[in-house]
Amino acid sequence: MPGGRARPGAFDLLLDSVPPASGAVVMGTGIVSIALSLDGQETFSRILLGLDIATWLTLAVLLPARAQRDRDRFRADIRTPAAFTAVAGTAVLGTRLTLLGWCWAGVALLAIALAVWSGLIGPVLRHWRTPTVGASFILTVGTESLALLAATLGHAYRVEWLLDVALVPFLLGLCFYPWVLRRFDFRQLATGAGDHWVTGGALAISTVVAGRITLGYEVVERGGGALGLLRGVSLGLWVVTMVWLPALVFAEIRWPRPRYGVRRWSTVFPVGMYAASSFIVGDAVPAAVPTHFADVWIWVAVAVWAVVATGLVRAVVREVGRALRHGRPDPA
Repeated sequence: MPGGRARPGAFDLLLDSVPPASGAVVMGTGIVSIALSLDGQETFSRILLGLDIATWLTLAVLLPARAQRDRDRFRADIRTPAAFTAVAGTAVLGTRLTLLGWCWAGVALLAIALAVWSGLIGPVLRHWRTPTVGASFILTVGTESLALLAATLGHAYRVEWLLDVALVPFLLGLCFYPWVLRRFDFRQLATGAGDHWVTGGALAISTVVAGRITLGYEVVERGGGALGLLRGVSLGLWVVTMVWLPALVFAEIRWPRPRYGVRRWSTVFPVGMYAASSFIVGDAVPAAVPTHFADVWIWVAVAVWAVVATGLVRAVVREVGRALRHGRPDPA
């Protein structure tokens, strides 16, 4: 295009199509994989795990490339709570790999997730906006995901101090939740693009963490009042989490949002987390009701994942086609 502005290439268009909340794809797929594993559906779980690893590696290449190409836009992106999907996605993947027995990968991903969280927390809090939306609760999710991976590693290695360390982000994440909720615009239940589900999902991951720490303390044979207290906290959080579910389901029926968007992965994550938290609480308390609920809800989570994944594939096909068309040379 002589004398005109050069058009961006196909790779540039691809980078532009990666939003700051892309880590939600890894979050959603990873937690459904974990829930399937907890249900004994190991083959299906590992298929999703393979997809999750491929997605994480792809984003690990694309996001730094985007940061290098457009630093101003990248700085703006990391000031939003949605950026914590990178933390949560990394930690959830690390949790699944630890459950598979790859503890070395869990340790590496915990280090990465902690480094990213440390880099994000300042910019996000300094540029906080109110009223908050569903994506704002990713602040809690990202913080709790660090606790989840630390507790899972502590359980796997039978190391008590890791379980103690996990209590720090667990309590911090719990403190973030009411702070965000107090500023939440409840009209988001009707108008949100999928991330409104994180209102319940943020509590669900806190429930999982409480249950996982409880199970870890049982393994290291730490008894006494702390163990009983954690069992009570796990069950209490599960009950509060379940209070959100009817409202979220009603909102989906009353105000349907059938179009695909990346924030729909912030629906997949809470739906999967409801199943995972119920399995964990059922083991930690123990209690039959959460387990029976999880036995049914896991297939709801799989169905939601399949619908949203189909939407993602269609969106990617459209973007690739657009990039290829844009990348063709102008006719003479």
